[in-house]
Amino acid sequence: MEKTDILPWTEKYRPSRLNEVIGQSNSVHSLKAFVKSRNMPNLLFAGPPGVGKTTCALALAHELFGKNMAGNFIELNASDERGIDVVRGRIKDFARTVSLGGAPFKLVFLDESDALTSDAQQALRRTMETYSRATRFILSANYSSKIIEPIQSRCAIFRFLQLGEKDVRKELERIAKEEKLKVDDDAYRAVFYVCDGDMRKGVNVLHGCAMHSSHITADLVHKISSRAKPKEVQEMVKCALEGDFVKARENLDRLMIHYGLSGEDVIFQIYREIPNLDVPEKNKVFLIDKVGEYNFRLVQGANERIQMEALLAQFTLAGKEIK
Repeated sequence: MEKTDILPWTEKYRPSRLNEVIGQSNSVHSLKAFVKSRNMPNLLFAGPPGVGKTTCALALAHELFGKNMAGNFIELNASDERGIDVVRGRIKDFARTVSLGGAPFKLVFLDESDALTSDAQQALRRTMETYSRATRFILSANYSSKIIEPIQSRCAIFRFLQLGEKDVRKELERIAKEEKLKVDDDAYRAVFYVCDGDMRKGVNVLHGCAMHSSHITADLVHKISSRAKPKEVQEMVKCALEGDFVKARENLDRLMIHYGLSGEDVIFQIYREIPNLDVPEKNKVFLIDKVGEYNFRLVQGANERIQMEALLAQFTLAGKEIK
């Protein structure tokens, strides 16, 4: 058995070259220019999870350093090591040493850097400034607003976009071909509905489905991902809007028991289906406002069954006004 056979698919099929990264053509074009010139500023990769930030950083390091990557590249996760001691210790010790094998500089990749404490970010700012001749930094963050302004001003900021259905499907089709899987068209659409632009989540869902069957259907995708089918959520909402609260409540019970969904899971899927409802725009605004209100109640720790049924009751009252 090859070593890659036991890896999760997110690692087994991770692109190792910048040319292989999908859906981020603008960022990739600039990064390839850095590789060609063998010079680059400090970088800040900002964007939602699963869109290629870590992949781009690793691919960039691989193309810059080749076989000398181990001695010139270090990857740290700020969510594990987020204090000032890490910046003053490991990062500073690595940054102050010279590069190996003729590399133009060393590279520090700090993943999830928005988890760094304020003191750690201030120490990092000074380290970036002091060792800028010998070391470059790549910071990855889901929320760039959590990175202090002095660090942002020292970095070229790359905004990573959420992946579209076409890009996600292209990558999933490549993996399915490699793994000799038969995947229905509806299944690809179901995977994208579940992952919502997060490539990592999409690959994990495909991997989970492949453990059950080599023929992947939309039903299997929803079962593995513990997500209700969009039609079932639409039916529940429509029953409430048509005044049939009892049937809407029965559908809610089926979703929460059959799929094992939490109240927050259900409310998120309701939110995604509201724009598709055949009701006037002003009523959609009212429904989304109610979804936001009851989501806040759930986050604050209220009983999810009571709150979800209360939300359906609000939809039922709103349905009477629509008629």
